[in-house]
Amino acid sequence: MDLTGDLLRGHSDLIVLSILNHKDSYGYEINKLVDSLTDSMFQFTEATLYTTFKRLEKNHFISAYWQDSPSGRKRKYYTITDDGLKYYKKLKDSWDKAKDHLERIITIKHEE
Repeated sequence: MDLTGDLLRGHSDLIVLSILNHKDSYGYEINKLVDSLTDSMFQFTEATLYTTFKRLEKNHFISAYWQDSPSGRKRKYYTITDDGLKYYKKLKDSWDKAKDHLERIITIKHEE
């Protein structure tokens, strides 16, 4: 069982919105940042990443625009919306609470 993949998929909205909260970005750049920040422990599959983009865009949490890259090719960039920022804060709050509770569970001291 690949727990790291399950963890990543379960938090893809939070991860993408967190990155877009700092700056507009495109799929490949987001995936490279996730890879770099996690020492290659986490990487989105292309399907997971683009499904996340579609879901967030459908719900008006992000919007997209095209921009030329240095090579001259167009890239689809994503930006967080005001609704997306509210959703990000809600997800972040839920994550912080869940993390705290999970930490209590997995560090419980068992009586011998």
